[in-house]
Amino acid sequence: MTDHPRIRILLAEDEPALGGILRDYLEGRGHHVTHVADGRAAIDALATRAFDVALLDIVMPEADGLTVLRALRESSEPPEAIIITGNGTIDTAITALKLGAYDYMSKPYRMLEIEIQVRRAWEKRELLRQNSLLADRLQRAERVAELVTEDPAMRDVLALVERVAGAAAPVLVSGERGTGKRSIGRAIHRLSARAARSYVEFAVGDLPAEEVEVALFGAERGVGSGPVAARPGLLEQAHGGTLFLDDVERLDARVQGRLLRLLEDGVITRVGGTQKLDVDVRIVAAAPDGLSGAVERRAFRSDLAYRLGGFSIAIPPLRERLRDVPVLARHFLDVYGGARKRLSDAALAALAQYGWPGNVLELRTVIERAALLATGPVVEAHELGVVPVVIEPRDADDATLSLDTIERRHIAEVLERQGWHQGRAAATLGISAKTLYRKIREYGLERPGGSR
Repeated sequence: MTDHPRIRILLAEDEPALGGILRDYLEGRGHHVTHVADGRAAIDALATRAFDVALLDIVMPEADGLTVLRALRESSEPPEAIIITGNGTIDTAITALKLGAYDYMSKPYRMLEIEIQVRRAWEKRELLRQNSLLADRLQRAERVAELVTEDPAMRDVLALVERVAGAAAPVLVSGERGTGKRSIGRAIHRLSARAARSYVEFAVGDLPAEEVEVALFGAERGVGSGPVAARPGLLEQAHGGTLFLDDVERLDARVQGRLLRLLEDGVITRVGGTQKLDVDVRIVAAAPDGLSGAVERRAFRSDLAYRLGGFSIAIPPLRERLRDVPVLARHFLDVYGGARKRLSDAALAALAQYGWPGNVLELRTVIERAALLATGPVVEAHELGVVPVVIEPRDADDATLSLDTIERRHIAEVLERQGWHQGRAAATLGISAKTLYRKIREYGLERPGGSR
């Protein structure tokens, strides 16, 4: 099994010798096998762990194969089931097929036949899963490709994306909020050998460390205040594919340690569990300023930063590639306004003179709003809602300002430009409305008139 990810197999076989031989053979072929000796143990295993394929003997103590088959079909992501029958149980096997089993095999069987069927069942499950993911992705897909560029520096970034996409090592993407780090992550996945597998995104943000750990690694039955049943984490969901991990610099020390172990060993355990799960996933991590500063502050493990930074991609802010502003603006207008709308020369000039603190994300928001609100086929400057020349000269002493002071000033300016509409301001800043509200309180910012 060198050309496929390791298949997770549940083997329910009550004959110890036969079960042991089959388990050893499949593990020797590179698969991960959990062997149980009765139907009740199989049901318990299905409730607490994730499997790709289940090999179920029809005749077992505690619960027969059909009972196990009915139980696994209640799972949100059930494995494909292959029924193993003895003499005289073919009618039962046909019943199992009607219940949704992938196939059945009669004893005695050859080991190679079992492995071939396991591979085919896994391929069917993956095809169905990918079709479902594709349908969901098409429904939620952004209509805007944010990697349109005519800037030489950005073209170098995209050339680097193409080169690193074919590797297996993690990638660290840095860049200000709104520069398109998520778009880079999607491009890396789309150009990689993992393109047909899952692509999962997760932003650490301001979530509590416990929630982040459960979200990434999953939890066993009864852990936390959520559902009683066991639930796989995002790393399991991204098995064989790519996980884009935004705000990686905010990871708690415990989660950093667990992520490092995954990168070193390729296995995880769910929160509250002891069973090791093989996970084949490529990590594309993102942090606005990279990880060197967090390492220097001892807020981030240097060994994990080294592993995540196997390849590093830095995205320049939009103010440093102003030739892309009209290119992106026209592109976004084509998407949101269609061929019937265009930007006036005055509008293009206003866009070129704006500082774009929210980068490409802010530009997209501005054009989307203008496309909806413009009364005619030509979008004029006053319909953009931006104030030209916002990059104002600062005092010489500004070089000594703290990051908190600079951030407070920037947030205040964005709030003022957006008329204190916190939803639009949060989108411009590239943060959640919850985070913006917290920062407003921390910095004591007040809306004109005295209210927050």
